[in-house]
Amino acid sequence: MTEIDRGLIAQLMEREQARFAASHPESRRLHERAAGSLLSGVPMNWMTRWPGEFPVFLASAEGAEVTDVDGNVYADLCLGDTGAMTGHSPPATVEAVQSRAARGITAMLPTEDALVVGEEMKRRFGLPDWQFTLSATDANRFVIRLAREITGRPKILVHNHCYHGSADETVAGLIDGEVRPREGNVGPPVDPAETTRIVEINDLEGLERELRHGDVACALVEPALTNIGIVLADDGYHQRLRDLTRETDTLLVIDETHTLCCGPGGYTGVAGLEPDVLTIGKPIGGGVPIGAYGFTAEVAERILAHTVAGAADVGGVGGTLAGNALSLAAARATLTEVLTDEAFEHMIALGERFEAGVAGAITERGLPWSVTRLGCRAEYMFSPRPPHTGAEAAAAMDSELDALLHLYMLNRGILLTPFHMMALMSPATTDAHVDRHTEAFAEAAGELTGV
Repeated sequence: MTEIDRGLIAQLMEREQARFAASHPESRRLHERAAGSLLSGVPMNWMTRWPGEFPVFLASAEGAEVTDVDGNVYADLCLGDTGAMTGHSPPATVEAVQSRAARGITAMLPTEDALVVGEEMKRRFGLPDWQFTLSATDANRFVIRLAREITGRPKILVHNHCYHGSADETVAGLIDGEVRPREGNVGPPVDPAETTRIVEINDLEGLERELRHGDVACALVEPALTNIGIVLADDGYHQRLRDLTRETDTLLVIDETHTLCCGPGGYTGVAGLEPDVLTIGKPIGGGVPIGAYGFTAEVAERILAHTVAGAADVGGVGGTLAGNALSLAAARATLTEVLTDEAFEHMIALGERFEAGVAGAITERGLPWSVTRLGCRAEYMFSPRPPHTGAEAAAAMDSELDALLHLYMLNRGILLTPFHMMALMSPATTDAHVDRHTEAFAEAAGELTGV
């Protein structure tokens, strides 16, 4: 395999930084102005993670393309890090939002849209009872509280390098074999070792060992890791996970927020998983904030048995805007008219096209890299074989290559998720969008290897 010259990476980065600065003067101006009122010049700190000396400022987004304030147009393979998996402003969702907004956005009252969304979630995921929040983080946070309440157990179990939003118990990792706050964890309220057990995905021995302690209320897992690069589960892993959670009376919670990319029913539908509880967020609202959690009839009965009716609004589960009319109108249109079975067939075919293009360039240039696909989501990693655990994926990260390739793609009109080399397909994505990335990736590979 071809060894990459680190000095060449630095040279290319310097060139690409100059190209970026020259083509984004208005974004620079707005960022400098924003520094006067916004921390780091952005409305949320993770926006500083985009490539370039300063962030690109958005002018408009439609379908699978984004236009910045300098008039540069991008094939958007980031799609709001799954929040815009529908493509930007899908007409059906826009129409539903406009109609609902004119007739009341929130009133603390249920709507017909809510029951239609509940019925659709039941159809897709097989769980009969649903509740709605404003984010997947909220859904996970509420489910963790409910699991503790109905089991009487204090801890949860997650995978190393998992991502479940900002739920406190999940912002932790295995460091030197011990559960500790994850790097960057801001002001953890308690030591996560008190709340959380962590195992590597695919570590069946560790999974059994941690569950046999008998103090785990729920195992909260993504069916595949998606925020440290894509790490797939081994054949049989999920069946053993299900068996062990049943043997130890532990609730199994599947977080489908990112793995909805597998199909209309997410990984759960494709693989026939049988969770006790399922959480999801971002994509089901077409860009409008929403989250959801659903559970089996048995779990629903246990929750109701522990519910204090007169204090349901102050018990740590809820929120004044949760289940609001606007979010559910958006979700109804998105689920019934945008993220349809036919749309997923198109999106997954594009994911396969992306994977094949990247794999071909890796092979042709002899790069020590790999590419992994999960439905309509794909990611390339700086390791010769796809990682098997979260720790392996973390070890494969290369900050210099990551920064260069993100900027290289942006300068050629392609947006990838800023945190890692992930691409996502929407119903509006086309062969041409995918091929634009393949061409740019092959160009970068050629420059890095001289092949």
